[in-house]
Amino acid sequence: MDTTLQDPLVGQLLDGRYRVDARIAVGGMATVYRAVDTRLDRVLALKVMHPDLATDASFVERFIREAKSVARLAHPNVVGVFDQGAEGAYVYLAMEYVEGCTLRDVLRERGALQPRAALDILEPVLAALGAAHRAGFVHRDMKPENVLIGDDGRVKVADFGLVRAVGSVTNTSGTVLGTVSYLAPEQIEYGTADTRADVYACGVVLYEMLTGSKPHAGDTPAQVLFQHLSADIPAPSALFPALAVELDELVASATARNPEVRPYDAVALLAQAREARSALSAEQLDAVPPQARTEDRAPDGSAPADDDRTDVIPRALPREEPGIHHTARLAMPRPEPAVAAPTGSRTAWPPRRGVLALLIAVVAVLGIGTGVWYINSGQFTRVPALIGKSEKEARQTLDKAGLDVKAVRHDFSETVARGTVIRSDPGTNERIRGNGSVTITVSRGPKIVKVPDVVGKPLAKAERELRRAGLAPGVVTREFDESVAQGSVISTDPAADSSRSPDTAVSLVVSKGAPIDVPDVTGESVEDATAGLEEAGLKVKVAEERIHSAEEAGAVARQSAAEGTQLARGDTITLTVSKGPRMVEVPDVVGDTVDEATAELETAGFEVKVEKNFPFLGDKVESQSPEGGGQAPEGSTITIKLKGL
Repeated sequence: MDTTLQDPLVGQLLDGRYRVDARIAVGGMATVYRAVDTRLDRVLALKVMHPDLATDASFVERFIREAKSVARLAHPNVVGVFDQGAEGAYVYLAMEYVEGCTLRDVLRERGALQPRAALDILEPVLAALGAAHRAGFVHRDMKPENVLIGDDGRVKVADFGLVRAVGSVTNTSGTVLGTVSYLAPEQIEYGTADTRADVYACGVVLYEMLTGSKPHAGDTPAQVLFQHLSADIPAPSALFPALAVELDELVASATARNPEVRPYDAVALLAQAREARSALSAEQLDAVPPQARTEDRAPDGSAPADDDRTDVIPRALPREEPGIHHTARLAMPRPEPAVAAPTGSRTAWPPRRGVLALLIAVVAVLGIGTGVWYINSGQFTRVPALIGKSEKEARQTLDKAGLDVKAVRHDFSETVARGTVIRSDPGTNERIRGNGSVTITVSRGPKIVKVPDVVGKPLAKAERELRRAGLAPGVVTREFDESVAQGSVISTDPAADSSRSPDTAVSLVVSKGAPIDVPDVTGESVEDATAGLEEAGLKVKVAEERIHSAEEAGAVARQSAAEGTQLARGDTITLTVSKGPRMVEVPDVVGDTVDEATAELETAGFEVKVEKNFPFLGDKVESQSPEGGGQAPEGSTITIKLKGL
């Protein structure tokens, strides 16, 4: 059965532009769809944040940061971002659609790759990350799922959702973000991630391409994290003996546990990869790997615990409240200075008994599935009644009980009013640890809602009624209408009583009232012009700058809306005041022919009048008034007389 048929977005037109055709993939934070941009008629990928995360400002910020970051990376090996927007509960990115598969798909189908193929994939990945690193960004979640391979062979890096500016990644503000199989030791232990964390992840990806399996496996994510901290990535030749030593060295360099001895960024690692390739013979590049091991499994045959999701591991200290005993957190000690390894050996952070014992404790805690870095003290409380409360009230109730909101989800309900809590997890009166978190589900109202009749109502009131009905006020356009009061709604699209899904945008046409025909006030005094326009229902603004014109000084020389233009009551007209006509030097045209004189005077900005006092005249100018050489107002009339025959 095609599960995409159950997806409410499939078949919809998102934001009035993107037609959602099919669901491609579902991740921890978002779902990716194949869609068509109906304006540009092109296929693209639409990455839509899960609606229950859209209320989390940090997730929305990270989502928008991805759009802005990738938009700045004009690189052929980076999946481009075209647009970012939101409609109702859906926050989305419109991205380049790559027809093909992911590197994860290739590894699942084929297992280990020949060295040539592995380098052919690694090099464009490093080129893309190198562009990001040099632009000041760190990806922080490199893994085979984020490497796209097009049907035309192009390799592109996707999902910059965890991207951060290099200068801002000294720590991760209390959480470790990423996928456990590819996290660098410093990300796990200290929450730090710079360009070298991406280098480490690429080294792990290269190992996986060369061997067909991940370097560390375990029953729980904590066991995998512990191995990244305590053990070097093994040489891929241990599983693929025919591999050249240069490839072992390349993996070792990229995955050194001490970040100080790794290549500084992807550009440096790319240089090493190309150097390693140049040292290999054709036979070494085309070495055929042995049968790759089946995807790492837990002892009982189940999927490994270190799956390929992006995990968030809280590290924050608890709030201390009077009378409440909070569980103790494990303090992670600061690292000791790195010790340089002997030449030719793998360099790692020096072992520390305290850290080792600490991590064993962490493994024990995480191994039972809690997913947080603390030891439970056994204090419990009961979840208070939240059903029927608003989200704000539910948060306040939980806070009084010493509990936190883990997540806010949204769901349809035919019986519970929109914006109020439908259920909680754990449920009412269920036991929960004294500083635990509760997931609440808030009603979106009925699955189908009717558009309310807001025609004739003021715009602000109409928008409030649409929101109460579970719809979103859309684009507002304004038109003249003599029968509907100015500022009130003329019509809606969809029309009243239409059935729509919640959060559908409703566009509104708002009345500008009866039109006002603008009179011509040029030549009038400012006082008279202002009085006439205000009497007509318009507002008047007088421009500070004055201009030369044919109108006398102090009169209106120009108006911003021409005579006959239709404006709405309360619209503003700007009047420009005249400084009087400009004084222009009068050309001397005596002795010129009548045609020459007329052309010269008109070019200078004057009107020309020809006087004929005798029935028989020649075509030469005998005199002019005013005389040549003097000055006269621009646009005034110069009289010329012709000589008699």
